[in-house]
Amino acid sequence: MEDFEITKPIRLAIFVTGGGTNCENIINYFRFRHDVVIPIVVSSRSDAFALVRAQRLGIPATVITRAELNENPELVLKTVKGCDYIILAGFLPKVPEYLIAEYPNRIINIHPALLPKFGGKGMWGHHVHEAVKAAGETRSGITIHFVNAELDEGEHIAQFSCELSPDDTPDDIADKVHELEMRHFPMVFDQVIKNNII
Repeated sequence: MEDFEITKPIRLAIFVTGGGTNCENIINYFRFRHDVVIPIVVSSRSDAFALVRAQRLGIPATVITRAELNENPELVLKTVKGCDYIILAGFLPKVPEYLIAEYPNRIINIHPALLPKFGGKGMWGHHVHEAVKAAGETRSGITIHFVNAELDEGEHIAQFSCELSPDDTPDDIADKVHELEMRHFPMVFDQVIKNNII
């Protein structure tokens, strides 16, 4: 009898903090795939709407607070045990070094600006778009990158940009950047796992 190789699906943990539109987009992108599964969504806040989105889509979700993330490595590692990648989809706490060591080049973040500009401490969410507006930038976009020990300084995987008008408000910039996130993040991550099959 001929032997057939049975390959295990790639398992993704999604880490979130807020509304969860990127989280929902990723779940829907892989929803009917047999080679990728999402066994857990982890939120740093108990009131994050991302938890509701995950549960509506039938994905188990749990809360690990910022304090637990830093002070209880055993809990965190147990929660993501068996996962091959961690996706940060609007996750605000800094990823601790023990988790980066456990998942080298396996933690991927999306940042709502064209790094290295507008990255680092305090550069998250609307703060980024306000800074882009204040600087008079003519373009903004997204950076998808691996996570390392330095905030927003991991190796870039891909960048996508959009043109800005002088009349654009921070809200307008946010909308343009969000459109790039929805269009590109799941597909880029899909390419990452295809190129780095474990």
